[in-house]
Amino acid sequence: MSSQNSDILKRADKNYTKGSSTSLFNCYNDYKNLYLRAILDNDTTLKKRSLLGIIQSGKKLNIDVKSYETKLTKLGNKSKKKTAKTVSKPRISKSTDLVGVHWSEAKLVLDFNRNILAKQIHYFKLIEKSKKRYRYIFDIKSSLKSKKYNLRHKDLKSIRVSQYKHDTLRLVIESKKALKLTYSRVDKRLIINTRLSAVKAPNVIKNLSFKKRTIVLDPGHGGKDTGAIGHKKYREKMVTLQISNRLAKILRKIGYKVETTRSTDKFIKLRKRTAFANKKNADLFISIHANSVPKRNRYKAYGIETFFLSPARSNRAKNVAASENSRDLESMNYYGKQSYLNSMNHEKIIASHKLAIDLQQGMLSELRKHYSNVKDNGIKEGPFWVLVGAQMPAVLVEVGFISNPKEGVRIANSKYQQQLAQGIADGVVRYFNKNR
Repeated sequence: MSSQNSDILKRADKNYTKGSSTSLFNCYNDYKNLYLRAILDNDTTLKKRSLLGIIQSGKKLNIDVKSYETKLTKLGNKSKKKTAKTVSKPRISKSTDLVGVHWSEAKLVLDFNRNILAKQIHYFKLIEKSKKRYRYIFDIKSSLKSKKYNLRHKDLKSIRVSQYKHDTLRLVIESKKALKLTYSRVDKRLIINTRLSAVKAPNVIKNLSFKKRTIVLDPGHGGKDTGAIGHKKYREKMVTLQISNRLAKILRKIGYKVETTRSTDKFIKLRKRTAFANKKNADLFISIHANSVPKRNRYKAYGIETFFLSPARSNRAKNVAASENSRDLESMNYYGKQSYLNSMNHEKIIASHKLAIDLQQGMLSELRKHYSNVKDNGIKEGPFWVLVGAQMPAVLVEVGFISNPKEGVRIANSKYQQQLAQGIADGVVRYFNKNR
């Protein structure tokens, strides 16, 4: 192995052990670079080592790496355990971080970046009846990502969140009268029921930065471009418009400036969608779509997934992209498209990947509170032309399979659309809270 390849490998391994999304993305790209070098040098050892790195880091990033696993197997690496001994998998410390706080009627909801466990929570009370001082205290094994949570309730004296110890945050709810307070855990959320009067709109008390953020929503398809036609003849172009309108209303209530590429049933070329977002100096671009499969597979395919722009890494991504990419790009052949994608500026890919993670988590978390069998199809790379040219973090959300008899009915239902939109909105706020 050359000294240059050795240096790249050391850098990739070091970034892998750091464990942050940015470090993992950097090492993922380094491993891919090494794999190309190994092919050119016909270095089988480096091929195996770089493929293993691609697979391990790719899985951490929720990237589809099946094709790389196949290549590794073809190189004669049939024993995963044997590989693990050759290159030990780095240990990555997992910290729990508070990433957002919001009211849901009378319930105070704390959002964390991973599932919160019972053993992480220590709850107790400090009661001073003579002073009419009732304090309800939560010590949670986690870290604060911000010190600017502005929490209020007209019936409470105060709500304070602080880093009590280096590994423990403290939430203190103080009242002038006794509360029948209870709490519960749901995946990444700690839900505290104060049993007080409901907090009215905005639904979410969020930690917005001082800059008023601009978000461009892009309802997929429109006009002559119907998109997928699914169960009961539901049309993708109408479903995406309905969800986009609901989402825009929620985001505006929170305090964001929201623009939409279309508010009616009209056709817009793909290249004009991101051009519109660039003209508005948008901070985020979110394109909303609904998935579909041939009728013979309609019962098998269901679930939510989020894509960010890059050359496709799997046949699945290519197939989804092919169904969403517009006819106005058919004049460019496959090789022309691939050359363009491979040469594009990747500056916003990391930010787009982070946004995809937060939106996916937001949707799943909200929908699973109300519905069973909400499937997580993950976060993937894909060559979606609607995202090309965006000068801001940009993602494409597939809200489910309109072709599936059960999920298709849900997607067309107004209540489901509202909860789906709320989940996307939660993901947007979580993204801004973590990336200022």
